[in-house]
Amino acid sequence: MTALKVEDIRQFTSSLFIGNVFDRFLMREAQIVTFNTFQIDGHIRKEYYTDQEIQEGHIGELSAWEAIKPVCYGLIKGKKLPGSFQIVLQLGPEQTEAFLKKRQLPIRAEQISGLYLNVRYEEGELFCVTGTSVNFFTLDKSLETEWDEAVRLFLKGHKIPYVED
Repeated sequence: MTALKVEDIRQFTSSLFIGNVFDRFLMREAQIVTFNTFQIDGHIRKEYYTDQEIQEGHIGELSAWEAIKPVCYGLIKGKKLPGSFQIVLQLGPEQTEAFLKKRQLPIRAEQISGLYLNVRYEEGELFCVTGTSVNFFTLDKSLETEWDEAVRLFLKGHKIPYVED
């Protein structure tokens, strides 16, 4: 787990809520505090869809950030800054598989519960905190180390300035 403090909050939030930088992530959950506290659960309710819609739309367990982003943006836009927000993004199954292959890690995708990017804004500061979850016990930290580095490279690649906290 690594905490990265974003130096240019305006640029980051524009990339998050307006741009497409984070669109390939899935959203696990979000909490946005403005005039109310809004909680969003990113888990898809499959009973809402027909079997055909699920198959044709490749609907999985979690909503794509790209689909939820306009809802979240609608909650924070305006003249006043939000009191806080926390958004838990997760790498999708295909991206997880590609990540493991590229990094040549000795772990299978089905052993990973999630590779997370927690975005947290509060008290005028914004942090990106990495996280990993596996469904077995291990003392090996190579997955965590590689994910931390991948997030650093992701932010650098999108010219998002940060400092390690």
